[in-house]
Amino acid sequence: MCACWLVALPAVDGKQYVYRVYAPADALLADLFWEAWHCHDESALPRAWDLFDAAVIRRVG
Repeated sequence: MCACWLVALPAVDGKQYVYRVYAPADALLADLFWEAWHCHDESALPRAWDLFDAAVIRRVG
């Protein structure tokens, strides 16, 4: 069963970009981080920091 996670990534422009990731309820936080980071990295937005400790990860559903 999939859950919805919000992953907030701080970026070099001082903003925080938030991504919705659908993954199992028992997903590893590192996997959620990389999923969101790769989505961000493929966009035209300013570069997000690739620091796991800087991300905020929260389950919302």
